[in-house]
Amino acid sequence: MTTIPEMMSVIEITAPGGPNVLQLTTRPIPQPTGNEVLIRIHAAGVNRPEVLQRRGLYPPPPGATDIPGLEAAGEIATLGPDAKGLKIGNKVCALLPGGGYGEYAVVDAGSCLPVPAGLSMVEAAALPETYFTVWANVFDDADLKSGETLLVHGGTSGIGVTAISLAKAWGAKVVATASSDGKCAALINLGADKVYRYDTAPWDTDIAEHGGVDVVLDMAGGDFMPRNLACLNARGRHVSIAFLRGAEASINIFQIMQKRLKLSGSTMKSRPSAEKARLAKALRSNVWPLLEAGNIKPVIDATFPMAEAAKAHSRMEDGTHIGKIVLKIV
Repeated sequence: MTTIPEMMSVIEITAPGGPNVLQLTTRPIPQPTGNEVLIRIHAAGVNRPEVLQRRGLYPPPPGATDIPGLEAAGEIATLGPDAKGLKIGNKVCALLPGGGYGEYAVVDAGSCLPVPAGLSMVEAAALPETYFTVWANVFDDADLKSGETLLVHGGTSGIGVTAISLAKAWGAKVVATASSDGKCAALINLGADKVYRYDTAPWDTDIAEHGGVDVVLDMAGGDFMPRNLACLNARGRHVSIAFLRGAEASINIFQIMQKRLKLSGSTMKSRPSAEKARLAKALRSNVWPLLEAGNIKPVIDATFPMAEAAKAHSRMEDGTHIGKIVLKIV
């Protein structure tokens, strides 16, 4: 059995600010309690909520570590006294409340999933945050069905490419938006049926005139909100998961009534462990077979050593990435 050291290397946020506030340091290795497990991390995904946390805009949930990192892949190093269904040495990927930017992290056992056969640790680390989020919002809350049409904003983001691949695997059509011609071309290659440059095209009018959509997965908010509602068909569902264009919007309530629309929204980080465990079981049953069969696969934009976490955040903030950015921890 490998001896677990007392200290580990981590990336911490030294103060709210730009990418340069991410600094390499050492911390004591946490100990799992109750139903928790300790994961020796090989790779960790980089996500927009961690950028917001770094800026001081999205604090960790009460009781969670201040070390950023919401998803990781590695192997089980030790188990809490009540943890069941996992063994030391199991290769897993996990949705974390924080701590992914470090060599070890604790997480509730229910938030762990096996590394899909055929995927590397880097690929597995790119799964949890986006797949949990897309499943919870597009399929669980919005109940996207085969034959329906999904509109995804920010199509080349980690969430966007995941939503496209899962929706297509489910037999749905996908309309997506992006900020450049190059990104629009990439979205077609990733399987989107129709793409628009959101900064130049009258995408809302065109979508409405060509059949509309049944579900909107929105990361934009702000001025996109009324345009999204105009695109939705009767009984359409609108799910908000971010508000990059602003947290406030002016919408037509009569339009919601007339079309019988449903509006919902959610965050993932603050969900209770039991809810995350339920989502993990749904992914294991419905999505992991698709990954292991090669029908879908995470899209990796770039990898960086843990010590270069600042460069990884800069890459995310410059807006040119297509797919997931991942830190290699070991």
